[in-house]
Amino acid sequence: MIHLVPSLRPGGWLVSLLGLLMLWVATSPLVSAGTQGSSPTQRPRSVTSGFTGPRLLTYEEMVELSQCGDKVRPELQDKMDKLLKTAFIKNGTKTQPHLPVDPQLGKCLRVVEWNIERGLNFEIIVAALRSRREFSQFIDQSQKQNSGKTLETALQQVQILKDADILILNELDYGLKRTNYRFVAQELAQALNMNFAYAVEFLEIDPVQLGTEEFEGLPEEERAKLRKEIEVDKERFRGLHGTAVLTRFPIRNATVTPLPVAYDWFHEEQKPVSLPEKAKRGTVSTVFLEKILREIRRGGRTTLQVELEVPVLPEKSLTVIAPHTENKCKPEGRRIQVESILERIKSISHPVILAGDLNTTLTDGQPTSIKREVTKRVGSKQFWATQGIKYATGIGLVWDVFTGGINFLKNQHDPTAKHIPVVAPNPEEKLFETLESFRFADGGCFDFRGDTSRTIDGRSGTLANSNQRDTKGFATTFEVERTVGPAGKFKLDWFFVKAYARHPRDSAESYRFAPHFARTLYEVNTVVQDRISDHCPITIDLPLAEPRLKN
Repeated sequence: MIHLVPSLRPGGWLVSLLGLLMLWVATSPLVSAGTQGSSPTQRPRSVTSGFTGPRLLTYEEMVELSQCGDKVRPELQDKMDKLLKTAFIKNGTKTQPHLPVDPQLGKCLRVVEWNIERGLNFEIIVAALRSRREFSQFIDQSQKQNSGKTLETALQQVQILKDADILILNELDYGLKRTNYRFVAQELAQALNMNFAYAVEFLEIDPVQLGTEEFEGLPEEERAKLRKEIEVDKERFRGLHGTAVLTRFPIRNATVTPLPVAYDWFHEEQKPVSLPEKAKRGTVSTVFLEKILREIRRGGRTTLQVELEVPVLPEKSLTVIAPHTENKCKPEGRRIQVESILERIKSISHPVILAGDLNTTLTDGQPTSIKREVTKRVGSKQFWATQGIKYATGIGLVWDVFTGGINFLKNQHDPTAKHIPVVAPNPEEKLFETLESFRFADGGCFDFRGDTSRTIDGRSGTLANSNQRDTKGFATTFEVERTVGPAGKFKLDWFFVKAYARHPRDSAESYRFAPHFARTLYEVNTVVQDRISDHCPITIDLPLAEPRLKN
């Protein structure tokens, strides 16, 4: 028996102290977390409340990484490796999940996936995720007068976003001038009162980002203006870019795993631009564009894996997989990256959400406009629109993607379309085939169903329950600024969900926690001037019980 009152016998106080220590150890959260899984009724605890993360690099160390080539000092290499393989985590936020109730599904968990393009339009992103009233202030005045239906749809979509309890976000800056040196993930989580995990994808060490570019080859007056524009605050500069998961649930753990290299952003971006590429860019001054459109980086594509404590699920656990696969590679490179993710998550025995920008462009690059690409690199829209843009044509990049013919347009609308060699090839099909054929160790699979009654617009087909389909293929999630008919519109962002079904397309199996009513929120992204992002947000609803809805 443990005495909680000190004994009067010599040495008795020591025995009592040891007893108290044993009692504390037996009930300690650290011990409970260490023995998680030993009992089926025991709930693993989340990681310690508060903020944790790897050591940051100094500005001087970032400059050193941009100049030292492959000869990185061992100490600096170790520091960089830890930064690229360790998640930043903020846990313990006092918040309750919204868990919206749908008339057909009952109580649901709503999830959003969105590539927010660095966080360049941070205030508008916050407003879109928080309040119709706040968002209304950013609506383009010309659209207020011209399209009442579009505006109301956009405001309804703000409510859809507001009720989400998990946000999976690609392209978030930390400490870069173009986004006012914000730690975008942290500040967004604070604004929404959510926990977050953040994975560094790249260290942005291009001389333009570091403020060290000299712009040789341009007239001195122009060089002086450009050098002034790219000057950075060395104390606030962090130079990081990555992926985040924001959530109203406690975070149990978060891991970062680099994907197989499909494009070397450090070495390849330093090579002179090829003549065909210059032709694609439609440049007037290749000196300017080569320096501005180049992105010299350390790091590479990565996956953020976050396990959440979700009490409303039977297993009390949900794992979110947030990848960002390569755009500067052929489809085969992306498939290999996805296969590496699947190999690592195979043993997970509870529900899984895999979502992110998979860059399914059918080719090795996505088209855009010079103006937008310049803005994405350096920010300051007003300056680059008036000063920098004169070095470019302003009519956009003319990529071979616009000349791919009928088969290309077919696959562009639907990257899951059947691959028929020679007649109708689809280079992205193998990626989706890999995902559909994959099985977890417990027999689970990703849901590929597309039931008419479980979509928002009655369109059926492969993955229609988890990714909104359109009249032809899937709803566009990314488009260039100046499209040519259907060309320049892509489905790049995807949801894949493992729930309780054992066959990807069997409509007779359980629909509990299966994806329903997938939406691509085009209007909310486009009713503001210049768009919020070059990607639209997408959402799904996951019913917490077997829905009454029938096929």
